[in-house]
Amino acid sequence: MEAGTIDRVRVVATPEDVEHLHNHGPWGRASKAQTLRNSKLPALDPALVLVILRVALGVFFLSTFFENLDKGLYGAEGYAGLIHSYIKYGHAPTLWKQVMGFTAAHAAIAGPLQAVLEASLGVFLILGFFSRPAALVAFGFLTGLWLSELGIGWIWELLVPMIVAAALTLGPSGERAALDVALARRWPELPIY
Repeated sequence: MEAGTIDRVRVVATPEDVEHLHNHGPWGRASKAQTLRNSKLPALDPALVLVILRVALGVFFLSTFFENLDKGLYGAEGYAGLIHSYIKYGHAPTLWKQVMGFTAAHAAIAGPLQAVLEASLGVFLILGFFSRPAALVAFGFLTGLWLSELGIGWIWELLVPMIVAAALTLGPSGERAALDVALARRWPELPIY
């Protein structure tokens, strides 16, 4: 080989070589599993992590319920005032502001309904009762609230609980430390657990 030239080598890889590289390379499944198994840090079972997130989200809803109840935000006047402030100072899409206007016009009904929703979601999530449907409703509710508060609060204030609710909806959030365990034993054909 002359100085300054590079001899090209042709590499032939079989499907087995590619699979081995995929599974055992620095990005492969086997190397990650090996690293986690040898970790000196304690690790919880992922199902228990979902229990912690589920209960935390439930406490979030219950504490918000009691805070809003104390402020009088579930009564017609307090609820309408809050919604009107979202409309006036927020940057929600126009269509959403129209929905909020309709809600404020019916605050005598919407306020108590929201109180029941927030308290129920808190209790359901803490107890693990219909965990995944409750998390889905929580995600929808938080998404609406996030839209309502656009431009008023810190953008991540509600995005983090929304992400937690989405994770609980998608994951087996009712498989441990939950009333859903008893429901699944009694009615295993129900696809909500």
